[in-house]
Formats: sequence, structure tokens, C-alpha cells
Amino acid sequence: MLKKQADTIRFLCADMVQKANSGHPGAPMGLADIMVVLSQFLNHNPKNPNWLNRDRLVFSGGHASSLVYSFLHLSGYDLSLDELKNFRQLSSKTAGHPEIHTPGVEIATGPLGQGVANAVGFAMAAKFAANLLNTPENELINHKVYCLCGDGDLEEGISYEACSIAGNLKLDNLVLIYDSNNITIEGDTSIAWSEDVKARFEAQGWEVARIDGHDYDQIEFALNEVKNKEKPYLIIAKTSIAKGAGKLEGSHHSHGAPLGEDVIAQAKAGAGFDSELKFHISDDVLLRFRAAVEKGDLSEKLWQKQLENLNDDGKKLLNALLNPDFSKISYPDFSGKKVATRDSNGAIINAIATAIPGFIGGSADLAPSNKTELKNMGDFPNGRNIHFGIREHAMAAINNAFARYGLFLPFSATFFIFSDYLKPSARVAALMGVKHFFIFTHDSIGVGEDGPTHQPIEQLSQFRAMPNFYTFRPADGVENVKCWQVALNLNAPSGFVLSRQGLEPLPNAVFGDVKNGAYLIKQSEVDTEILSRAASTGKAPHVTLIASGSEVSVCLKAAEILEREDIGVSVVSAPCFELLCKQDESYTHKILPKHSLKIAVEAASAFEWHKFADIVYGMSSFGESGKAEALFEHFGFTAEKIADFVKANLD
Repeated sequence: MLKKQADTIRFLCADMVQKANSGHPGAPMGLADIMVVLSQFLNHNPKNPNWLNRDRLVFSGGHASSLVYSFLHLSGYDLSLDELKNFRQLSSKTAGHPEIHTPGVEIATGPLGQGVANAVGFAMAAKFAANLLNTPENELINHKVYCLCGDGDLEEGISYEACSIAGNLKLDNLVLIYDSNNITIEGDTSIAWSEDVKARFEAQGWEVARIDGHDYDQIEFALNEVKNKEKPYLIIAKTSIAKGAGKLEGSHHSHGAPLGEDVIAQAKAGAGFDSELKFHISDDVLLRFRAAVEKGDLSEKLWQKQLENLNDDGKKLLNALLNPDFSKISYPDFSGKKVATRDSNGAIINAIATAIPGFIGGSADLAPSNKTELKNMGDFPNGRNIHFGIREHAMAAINNAFARYGLFLPFSATFFIFSDYLKPSARVAALMGVKHFFIFTHDSIGVGEDGPTHQPIEQLSQFRAMPNFYTFRPADGVENVKCWQVALNLNAPSGFVLSRQGLEPLPNAVFGDVKNGAYLIKQSEVDTEILSRAASTGKAPHVTLIASGSEVSVCLKAAEILEREDIGVSVVSAPCFELLCKQDESYTHKILPKHSLKIAVEAASAFEWHKFADIVYGMSSFGESGKAEALFEHFGFTAEKIADFVKANLD
């Protein structure tokens, strides 16, 4: 029966890829035997994919998505056979790589290696949840995290970062099943990879087992040992890619292309299946898999009994984790204060953490510089400060899992220049629409003496170009608070791009607010006369300066210089380009008048401002090494040089 179940999965996967004429049949067919046995160990409820104490199953090799969908359908999740037949088609629930709109998919793993780090994140989140909610009498959180990965996942650097953290934390609730088929797209893994994986993981603090990935007894024995482990557990399963696919079994040609109708028909006949039937599931096989529904429903009902026995403090805490109340946050007041936005941000996140028990995070070994330590809140796993080490990419992917766990609001912190190291995980966060807060300090050439390798230039444009990601670059402490108030209520990740140097406090808004993305912070007293003249002549002796972050106060000073020469100048603070893009024309024309010369000023590449500005005054090169003040002078970001630039463009 186990073999019949496994072959059913194999042929469902093969049929899906064949019908779509696109996909990866090899890995799913090779993993089918493991999937069948693993399905007997998983504690989950197909009727409620969001049950808190379910085992998490992560498919790091997302290209093997046909295996994911076959398992979910067979187990009784809300994923019909028609959806399997619609594999990789527009608007289906069965996308080429797993996405969270599919019931039962825990997280969008995307590029190889992401899922390994996500699994580490789920295991970490479970540990922290258990420390918060469990008592000696009532073990409310005790689930496991399983992850299926392949050679490609372990070749990616992110998996090394994440598994190193897992070993250091002794995550005994984490099981990584490595599909060791020694095949990549280009051929045998030996052409590029020859390390001893067992020795690598043991050196990182894992327990390791080797098994035949097609031997049901060995698979069962290895999975049964999970309960005895005191460290994270790697199961190296030796498999054949495209197991059962005749001449294509073991071949790299089966990795990313349909097997062909003839090969599939021969494989089905060889396994005793009707070679003419496609997407066929026999009643006895379906009955075995669908046992997961009753088993899972019973498990959740028993857990609900435990939930009822939770003491009053525990129930109050769980409710606060599930339903964070942002109105309880008592924000610091920065009115009239000159302060670096990294410093104001540090005070803000401490205020958030005080009010919101699920607010948790850390830095890639830069907390003192990022100002991200949560004061008096301890270190993970008992406290809320996570020490990620110098592992930006793993940090972001781990926190994506924290965001998907169901209880937590995570933040990831580093220097803005190092956002390049975590960009792939930030992108997946945006794709999923999770509340994950990225804190990026040292935001511009103001980094100073560390030089051009550490001075971000193109990064602002990069994040602003990302769909469903909101990049906030506040210009003072008050604006920083408002940015957080907006970000906490967005169903999307946000980035906070923060200064190292102190920033002057801004005047009150004239029109609009941070929630609009940009707002008028200074309006010239001669606007009416000048705009009237501009409307009749077609010329614009009126200027609107648009800026974010440290450049806003510089533009305000430039405006003073220009107004002494009877040039009307308005200044717009634009802390969030993405929110500005969502405003209608009636709003944008109010703060950015048609007959005003609009100049965007930013110490970055800033090319995206051409959407709203007539001229962009930004960086066209990398920075240099020197004191921040000298660099701003050298690259023209002073009030005098901006004023001169404006006058030159009015002539």
C-alpha cells in the first residue's frame, strides 16, 4: 500500500507537468516514498490550515511544487483535482512555485535555500512561542518543523547561514530531510560540489542520519527518531531523481522538463497502474491519505481542551499576540529635537515592544550601531532580542517565517548598504504581503569615512521599485513616529531608511501628511502671485523642492536663500514614495503644482523621482571616503549649491 500511495503521487506529479508542458517532475517522483511515510508522522489539520500547534512542513525546493499540491489534495486540503489539472496556469492555486494563497502552503519559498532558512525561522518562532505560553502543566506549543530540501538548497549560501544559527540554538524541533539525488540541471553535482554534507552539519551542531530514501522501513525509523533528538536533525536520504520513470530515472534530463507521454505510460504500466488513465487516484489510496482529516481534526480538538486550561494571564497574552492593539503604543515625543533618525527609531521600536508582546527581532551583529536593542527584554530564545550574527540573508528569511507563524511582528536590522545581501528575502516578503519591518541605518553618503563600498546609492531606488514594499525615509523624529504608525497598519513589509547624523526638526505640515507619502511642509508667501504669472506666461519662476530624509532640512534652508531673491519656493517632504504613487491627481497637483518647476533632491540615484519631478538632483556616481560634511559639500548637497542649481535652471 505504501508503494501504491507513493506511485499515485509520482504519476499525479508526472501528469501535472505533462499537461502543463512545463515543470519539474524529477524531484517530486524521487521524494514520493518519503512523502508517504512523512504524511503518517505529520500532525496537521487539513480542515484548518491555520491551527496554531500544527507541524509546519516547508518545501524548500519550490520547483518540486507538483509534490506539494499532490500531497495537499490527497490529504484533504481545499485544493481540488481540477486545480492539479490547472497546474502552472493563470489564476490557478497551483503556481509554478508554492505561494501562500494555496491552502496548506506555509510560506512562499521562492529561490533555492529560502525554505531552509524559513524552516529555521519557524522552529525559532515555535521555541519562543513555547517559552511564552507553555507551563509545566500545560504544553500548549510542542509541534515540529519539517523541511524538504535538495542539493541546490544546500549549495546556496543562505542555507549555510541558517543552519549555523539552528545548530547554535540547538533547535531540537527542526527536521531537515535532504533529498540527495546528486543531480542538478547541468548534470551530476560532482561537477561543482564535493563536500561532505554529514561532516558539515555535524560541525554546525546537528545530528545526522543517512538512509535509503526509497526504503520505507529506513524512512520510518529515521522519522521515529525525531522525538529523541536534542539538536536539529538532518536526514540525508539517498534517492533517484524521477524514481520509476524508466530510462529517465536518475537522469538530469528529468529535472526540469516533462517526461513525455510514452515514458509516463510505460512507468504506469510497470507499476501496475492503468497506463491510459491520467490524474487517477484509487479509492483505497485516497482513503489512506484522507485519514489526515479526521486525525487532524481530533488533534486540534484535544489541543483546544488544553487551550481552555490556559490560565488567565496566558489567555490574555495569547489574545495580545493574535490581535496586537497598536493604539496602546505610547510613542516618544521628538518635537523640536535634533536627532538622528536611527536614534529616534531606537526609541520608537522600544515603545512598540513595550506595548506589543509579539514585536521581536534583531540585527545582523549591528544592534549598537542600528540602535535596535530592545531594552530590558532579554535575549532569544527567552527574550526578544535575536542575535543573528553576520548573516543578513538568513536573518530576513528567518523573520519571514516569524511573520508567517501567526503570533509575531518581526524586524530585521542592518546597514542600508547590506540590504543587498537580504534583498531576495525582502522580495519574497513583499510577494507574500507579510508584516516584516526592515530597519536600515547609515542611509547615504553621510556614512562618511567608510567610503563608497559602504555608502548606499542605488538601494533606495531598488526598494521603491519593488511591488508591495513600502520604503520610509523619515526627515526627523516626529516624521519617524508617523511612518511607523502608517507601516504597522499596512499588510505588507516596510523598510525604514535612517540617518547616522542628527537631523533638524521640521516645521508643521502645511497640507497633507505622512500617510499620503509626501506632503507640503513649506509654502511660499508669494505663491499666488507667482503661480498666476506662471499660468499666463507659461514660465515658472516658482519652484517646488521634493526631498526625503536628511535632504529635507537642507532644502528648507535653500528655500530661504531663494526667497531672499524673490523666487517662490515650496518644499515637500516625501518620506514614502510608494504611498505618494497611490494618491490621486487632485492631491499630487496640490503639493506639486503644474506651473511650478519641480526638482527632486536626494543623495541617491533617485531616478524614480522623474515620475513627479521635472529635474532630479541626485547622485550620478558612487560616494567617496571622507567626513560626512565634506562629502555633502563635495557632491553638492548643501543649501547654497542647491539654491545655485535652482537658479541655473530658472534662467
